[in-house]
Amino acid sequence: MYHAIVFLPLVGALLAGLFGRQLGPKLSEGITTGLLAFSALLSWGAFLEVPGSDHATRVQVATWFTAGDLVVDWAFRIDTLTVIMLVVVTSVSTLVHLYSIGYMAEDPHRPRFFAYLSLFTFAMLMLVTADNLVQMFFGWEGVGLASYLLIGFWYEKPSANAAAMKAFIVNRVGDFGFSLGIFLVFVLTGSIAFDGIFARAPEIKDATFHFLGYDWSAWTLACLLLFMGAMGKSALFLLHTWLPDAMEGPTPVSALIHAATMVTAGVFMVARLSPLFELAPNALVVVTVIGGITAFFAATIGLVQNDIKRVIAYSTCSQLGYMFVALGVGAYSAAVFHLFTHAFFKALLFLGAGSVIHAMHHEQDMRNMGNLRRYIPFTSAMMTIGTLALIGFPFTAGYYSKDAIIEAAYASTRPGHTLAFLCTVVAALMTSFYSWRLFFMTFEGPARWAGHGATHHDDHAVAHAGASAQADGALGHHEGVAHDDKGHDIEPASHSAIEHHDHAHTPHESPLVMTIPLALLAFGALFAGLIFKNRFIGEGMDAFWGHALGHGPDNHIMHDIHAVPAIVSYAPFIMMLTGFVLAYWMYVRRPELPGQLAAQQPSLYRFLLNKWYFDELYDRIFVRPAKDFGKFLWKEADGRVIDGMGPDGIATRVLDVTRGVVRLQTGYVYHYAFVMLVGVAAILSWYMLTGLPKVAH
Repeated sequence: MYHAIVFLPLVGALLAGLFGRQLGPKLSEGITTGLLAFSALLSWGAFLEVPGSDHATRVQVATWFTAGDLVVDWAFRIDTLTVIMLVVVTSVSTLVHLYSIGYMAEDPHRPRFFAYLSLFTFAMLMLVTADNLVQMFFGWEGVGLASYLLIGFWYEKPSANAAAMKAFIVNRVGDFGFSLGIFLVFVLTGSIAFDGIFARAPEIKDATFHFLGYDWSAWTLACLLLFMGAMGKSALFLLHTWLPDAMEGPTPVSALIHAATMVTAGVFMVARLSPLFELAPNALVVVTVIGGITAFFAATIGLVQNDIKRVIAYSTCSQLGYMFVALGVGAYSAAVFHLFTHAFFKALLFLGAGSVIHAMHHEQDMRNMGNLRRYIPFTSAMMTIGTLALIGFPFTAGYYSKDAIIEAAYASTRPGHTLAFLCTVVAALMTSFYSWRLFFMTFEGPARWAGHGATHHDDHAVAHAGASAQADGALGHHEGVAHDDKGHDIEPASHSAIEHHDHAHTPHESPLVMTIPLALLAFGALFAGLIFKNRFIGEGMDAFWGHALGHGPDNHIMHDIHAVPAIVSYAPFIMMLTGFVLAYWMYVRRPELPGQLAAQQPSLYRFLLNKWYFDELYDRIFVRPAKDFGKFLWKEADGRVIDGMGPDGIATRVLDVTRGVVRLQTGYVYHYAFVMLVGVAAILSWYMLTGLPKVAH
């Protein structure tokens, strides 16, 4: 069964990728989607069967390679954590495949697109079923490659190519640390298999490692290096810059990458290696602090973004911060529970945004929308459900998982927990605000799309036109239209090969093939928390998880959250309600107020709109010096030294000499005779001056 779950997406990817032209778009879509659906069905069967087992099941596939005493097997590790990820990945991927049949209906390269989607899914399945660190790294790099292909799917757009490269390069930074962490774990334990590592780790918990002139706690250093990989893959603070640019890919790609797969890989990795992180409390402090900062930082940026997909992207970044806060304080089950529920409502929001973009004919700027609830009521209802789940409205999926994380941050006694608690509570307020801001700007108020936005009501840019002209989310931001590195259009919509019609149209509801996935995801967004709360974080938690997660002997955080003060339990609801009231007041009752605030605080507005200037900062610190160094090597090292001494130096002198020698070859016999005569005269003169050699007798 597990072989089928993992390899069916690969079969679909190979068929659509290698034989897509022969099969045609329709058959390619049907094959890849059908195989994914069957894989998802098997995953749900495993989910109902596996949880509660006392030990992980190992399914051997093959021996991958052998190097001396190191034997690396290709095997599946099946436990509760694995089957949860199987359900999340295959279910969301299946719905994304189905949704893409409608969304990508006019794209001429659908077989390639569906091949990439299935390849991405296979790589993620390899990651979550890995029985050892090498196989995990294979899947880790596989999703990086597939995400590069998907983000840059519309390769004729320079901005898509740039975004794909940015995602790939930023992730290489994190993956460098991840690989070093794997090497260090192998040095310490002599194994790369999880069973061997977990058995050996407690015996050497006090081991040190000499690095950079200091003796470090070996497990602290190893876990920090491993966490560096999670920072890149999960777009945490400092390595987050690739995530919003990934919106250059088609909207289904955003749902697949940001809801259930690539960005959750870091959460899964830390949860899988929780027995190691429990031995490195200082590393967990770093995880907690980075998670809290990410939750707060990304939420502040989401407050002012105007691109509907980028608002949801920064929401994803913020919610990942919540998950890592939970991991950092030892609430691993709460982190995975939020990963599970987040997959449903975030995929719903992204695909709902895609339905809006489809209705608006690829318009993404919320300032060009408004009053869409009247024209696309089903999509509006689905976005409402996704919004309610995201902000943690009582009894929705996000309510149970996010509130548990906030309570765990408060109940923890580890350093950094207070900062994480404050960041997550404030982020809950901002999450509610920007979520309802998105809803009100898109579905409520006057229609601002007639005549392609002839009458723009703005939230910020009208009040501060100079800022808006230089900031991200400029007017006329269309999917399929290339943008520069600041998000500005660099070609009009009518010039894009991906745009098909003009914008003088009436918004329309999406076809059934797109709305069915929305309805299924909405069910999960509403009821996943209620149905699975008891298993993930409730009374049945111990029986459900078995030994899939590692909890130290002093880790009682999941029991301590039930003893927090009432004000802590009510804090997320208060923040949620406050955010709604503010958004309603500013975007429904007083729509001129946001513009006035932006005009009064232009520096703060530009700071948030330009994403804390991280792109500009990294450009100044890393990109420009790297380009200048490359230019120096090109002009000086390569041009002046290598070319100067090589093609332009010695080689040129040889050519000069040969040109001179060639001139001696005149072809006249008397010239050659004259040279011979001169030569004979020279020889005779030499012997006359030095004397003939004496012959010994």
